[in-house]
Amino acid sequence: MTVVLDLLAPDLVAELSRALTAAVGLFVASLAYRGYRRNDASKMRWLAVGIASLTAGVYAAVTVADWAGAGDGVVLLVRGLVTVAGLCAVLYALLVE
Repeated sequence: MTVVLDLLAPDLVAELSRALTAAVGLFVASLAYRGYRRNDASKMRWLAVGIASLTAGVYAAVTVADWAGAGDGVVLLVRGLVTVAGLCAVLYALLVE
């Protein structure tokens, strides 16, 4: 019974959902990167960078900040900065001609 309760611990569920989001995001980013390689379209490259940053980049940044023992404010700052960078890459992909 305690094994089931340990698997349903909020911290573990949150970590697994973040990891799953990062994995799916990397898959989508790899598809966009394949589109870039196939068509030599810089839009797709920036889209791949943005998606990877928004998913796996945020996961990696938050994980490293947590491991480094950073406080909650620093973790939120790092997450916000990586998210803004990813959104800027996606925006650039949409606006570039």
